[in-house]
Amino acid sequence: MAAEGSTGVKSVSRVFDLLELIADAGGDATISQLSTAAELPLPTIHRLLRTLVSQGYARQLANRRYALGPKLVRLGEVANRQFGQMAMPQLKSLVDRLGETANLATIDGDNVVYVSQAPSPHAMRMFTEVGGRAPLHSTSVGKAILAQMTDDEVRDIIARAGMPHSTDRSLGTIGELLTDLAESRERGYAIDDGEHEVGVRCFAMAVPNMPVLTAVSVSGPMSRVGQDFADQAIPVLREVVADISAAANAS
Repeated sequence: MAAEGSTGVKSVSRVFDLLELIADAGGDATISQLSTAAELPLPTIHRLLRTLVSQGYARQLANRRYALGPKLVRLGEVANRQFGQMAMPQLKSLVDRLGETANLATIDGDNVVYVSQAPSPHAMRMFTEVGGRAPLHSTSVGKAILAQMTDDEVRDIIARAGMPHSTDRSLGTIGELLTDLAESRERGYAIDDGEHEVGVRCFAMAVPNMPVLTAVSVSGPMSRVGQDFADQAIPVLREVVADISAAANAS
């Protein structure tokens, strides 16, 4: 096996760094941006990108910017599916204890993607599909994820993604969103108060110490999910996200 400081291992590390830098930039970046961010010379960046493009893990756009490649989609789908399966016992525990739908979601570009769900036994419940994508600013899982970022990082995402209105309760300005996120950080959880689906209220909490920003939510009709429900749900959510984090980081 090659030593950690060898050229080969350094190249592998740099390749993954480049992919993460492209993702952090919103999905595409110029070669000069990548060179500056990675603190590597342009010829080195060009060589690494050429390899990624040839293998389908990156692609060069018509404007000569570099974007993530299609082969990453399959890897991400498999990884998300396995991660979702790993967290299913904890999500089912949430449903058993609270009676409402539990979701696990991660950030994917400038959106959230739902990677696992344990449905409520009630006929009236949330019907977000596994694999479905949603805005960060109007979902509880999205806001729990955004609350882990700096305000400048949030502004960058909103500048790219905008703030589409899913309902008439959706937040409409970056100022409203930043205020909401400050409140989420202070209390330790995020709330979607009918902002993504009419009549649905969700509470979400970030999963700590994860390689990708991740959150768990519990949601249901406003008629069942009020303050009394929140008082019961928040301690349970806190236990569940700690359990998921421990399972994900177990050696």
